[in-house]
Amino acid sequence: MPSVCFYFQVHQPYRLRHYSFFDIGHNHMYEDDDANRSIMLKVAKKCYLPMNDLLLRLVKRCGKDFRFSFSLSGVFIDQMVQFAPDVLESFQKLADTGCAEFLSETYAHSLSFLFDMEEFKEQIDVHDALVKKHFGLTPTAFRNTELIYNNDIAKAAEEKGFKAILTEGADHVINWRSPNFVYQPGNCRRIRLLLKNYRLSDDIAFRFSNRAWEEYPLSAEKYMSWLASLNGQGETINLFMDYETFGEHQWEESGIFDFMDALPELVLKTPDFCFATPTEVAERCSPMARLDVPHFISWADAERDLTAWRGNDLQDDAMESIARLEADVKRTGDEGLLRTWRRLTTSDHFYYMCTKFFSDGDVHKYFSPYDSPYDAYIFYMNVLADFEQTVKQRLGR
Repeated sequence: MPSVCFYFQVHQPYRLRHYSFFDIGHNHMYEDDDANRSIMLKVAKKCYLPMNDLLLRLVKRCGKDFRFSFSLSGVFIDQMVQFAPDVLESFQKLADTGCAEFLSETYAHSLSFLFDMEEFKEQIDVHDALVKKHFGLTPTAFRNTELIYNNDIAKAAEEKGFKAILTEGADHVINWRSPNFVYQPGNCRRIRLLLKNYRLSDDIAFRFSNRAWEEYPLSAEKYMSWLASLNGQGETINLFMDYETFGEHQWEESGIFDFMDALPELVLKTPDFCFATPTEVAERCSPMARLDVPHFISWADAERDLTAWRGNDLQDDAMESIARLEADVKRTGDEGLLRTWRRLTTSDHFYYMCTKFFSDGDVHKYFSPYDSPYDAYIFYMNVLADFEQTVKQRLGR
């Protein structure tokens, strides 16, 4: 029985102020609260509230057979508490249905695994404590920031006790294999690896409203026929995407909500099909084969690697600078400084510094609050200069 496994990434970073050189030593407020609040409320109105309401109605119509999963970054949870408690309440209602699995990840949607695996694990613990606090759930499946993955991350997730880990079904990794089966990470014994079916996922996330697409317009019936054509060719169809697909990236006028409103009942009416969450897939399916992934992959950009965040000297310098501060920040024993430092490890800060061209560059520009990658780098490094002074003062240096 093939399962449809929906996973929605839900994340908003704490964007930084346009922090100038002249602010260093004088202004210790780094985050742009006005922008963060306004963006959260805008996306809540367009996506989070209407989509959460739609999912709740689908659960009432379809019952417990309709299953789906979320990964809410810790900084997103913090911003719901700070700016949008009604959004938090709407996610809590979905958690209460028992139909939604909430995945684990790093607190800050960070790249901490690149410089300190112990910090990576600590951020997982901080994140999962927030999920337990606000939703009463303990995550049993893990997805890393932007589905970044390799053997070492899989091993760390297995050591943390997770049953499943998610990543991109990148062609250069799976080669002739299908993403519609469960795999075993090459260096692990227990944890299961779920791969994103990027073609079917991106039909919804990126191509849905593209009038130049040969399959436009995409109806729920047409999409279901594509899913049904895979019956007998896999055990799970993993549809992984940003939650902001619904209403924000694909506007309501595109028909995206109507599409999602119709699809679950079509799936459940199709013989042999069901819905499952990542942990349920891992528990039901035996691995088809071992998959060795020694090098990092992700779901970002055409390369599906780390170049969205580590592709130029600006990004490398910023990453090395924030990593150097870790030991001193932890030496202070100040939880506020540690929280600030962790928010500065958020992947988005480095994503804004990307200098790629063509379509990938356009995507980076779409998300960036800055006029250029160089502005993103300068403001970030100015913040780090002030923050480093604060840390040294706290240590009496």
